[in-house]
Amino acid sequence: MSKVYFVTGTDTEIGKTTMSAGLLHKARMSGLSTAAAKPVAAGCERSRDGLRNEDALALQAQCEPAIDYALINPIALEAAIAPHIAAQEEGVPLSCESLAEGCRRVFALDRDLTLVEGAGGWRVPLNDTQTLADLAGTLRLPVIMVVGMRLGCINHALLTAEAIAADGLQLAGWIANRVDPDMSRPDENFATLRQLIKAPCLGLVPWMESPSPDQVAACLDLTPLI
Repeated sequence: MSKVYFVTGTDTEIGKTTMSAGLLHKARMSGLSTAAAKPVAAGCERSRDGLRNEDALALQAQCEPAIDYALINPIALEAAIAPHIAAQEEGVPLSCESLAEGCRRVFALDRDLTLVEGAGGWRVPLNDTQTLADLAGTLRLPVIMVVGMRLGCINHALLTAEAIAADGLQLAGWIANRVDPDMSRPDENFATLRQLIKAPCLGLVPWMESPSPDQVAACLDLTPLI
């Protein structure tokens, strides 16, 4: 039976893509089929094939069997800014409904594990009235939360978990990702998060300069998801 999850984070630049790639890699190494969607991505670079996003390409590399880039990332925006601002400046309509339609095309592939990665945190706007949280809600997806382990992470993680619950969605699991190698009392912070977050911890990923999907996968547990 296929499993689909929405991946969010406690902030931007806290390793959502790296953790997602790790989860997909672990699934692949377990013999499972995989798929991913990055419905909207800002900060894309021009290539001979069109606009390409580094995060979406990283997810594409972990899809087995392979999936066309356009299916994974249907809305590619060039400016490396908030997606709704980039979409306005580039004249690209952005709505929850259109993004949900693109995600459903990926779901139709019926892979064992499919991940939909958001952009930034839980309440990142899509337009004047909708956020990426509305996309997860429209699709009725359980959520995986990536916690960037640095000063302030406890507050950010608990607020995000509360917002997910307030939106009527299940927090299926969370990952602690050590993004600050100089963080004070990391073990104590992690212990507090494990005590207060009422969802399975899928893993603690230590600080790594350039973590590869297989290195991240070694730190993760798929059991609560599959």
